[in-house]
Amino acid sequence: MSAAGFLAPGAAEDATFCARTHAALVAFQDSYGLRTTGECDDQTWSALIEASWVLGERLLFLRTPNLRGDDIAELQTLLNRLGFNCGRVDGIFGPLTVDAISDFQTNIGVDANGICTPELVQHIKRMSSQTGEGPGVALVRESIDLALHSDTDAARVVVGFFPGVAALAHALARRVREQHPLTTTVDSDASTQAMTANRFSADVYVGVEDADAPSCTIYFYEVPTFTSVGGRNLAHHIASAIRARVPELSVHVQGVRHPVLRETRMHAVLCSMGPSDVVALKTNALSAAIDQALAAWLADPTSEA
Repeated sequence: MSAAGFLAPGAAEDATFCARTHAALVAFQDSYGLRTTGECDDQTWSALIEASWVLGERLLFLRTPNLRGDDIAELQTLLNRLGFNCGRVDGIFGPLTVDAISDFQTNIGVDANGICTPELVQHIKRMSSQTGEGPGVALVRESIDLALHSDTDAARVVVGFFPGVAALAHALARRVREQHPLTTTVDSDASTQAMTANRFSADVYVGVEDADAPSCTIYFYEVPTFTSVGGRNLAHHIASAIRARVPELSVHVQGVRHPVLRETRMHAVLCSMGPSDVVALKTNALSAAIDQALAAWLADPTSEA
């Protein structure tokens, strides 16, 4: 927590998860788009490790598994603002980031090997000093792609689900498949679901999970320097459709960096459904609402409900 800047060195009691540590952890989760549980689960721990990396302190190159870290997210932000498209700012050093670095290297007249050295970082930072604080080319590119979206009947849809909502996921998949035959389901951990959706070349991912909460939250991918416009619009469509069909449920929309939203390369939402007893009784209505929202979004992904 100290390395991430959320806890002053020596501020917490030694080797004790005290009130200050808890408060710092909640602040970290909120700042990083994680669920503010105050618990250091695997997702939060991974984010803490990634937050320790500083741009320019290590060599960045393509490998398997991909390198991850806040230094990569900063690099992607800088390159996007310079007009070199890294895609979404996800802190993952993947092929799009390599291509953007290679393009940058070509533009400054050095070997385009896609490797980001500390020296290259200095070049990028110097050129970025005049770019301002805008979202960069990745967000512009996504907006253009949404506007050009067509052929909704051929859309490839992945319905992912986690324990506790299998009935809702299968009901939803059956409905979606009636209009979009290229629909499949996947149930596994978040990273495996994302990998499956990417390999399927899906156009959209809709995930559902059981929420230990008295309300529903529709999540989309968002970090301080990037918002998935398509995911956000779809999330609002789903929230509006659920409110109309199941008014007894409280529904809101939130941007986060949940692993399945971060690692999918398509527009994606995660529907966290609660309370469980109401969700179980309203399976048909909820599946119809999400299906209706997905159809409306596919028809015009640039609009919010």
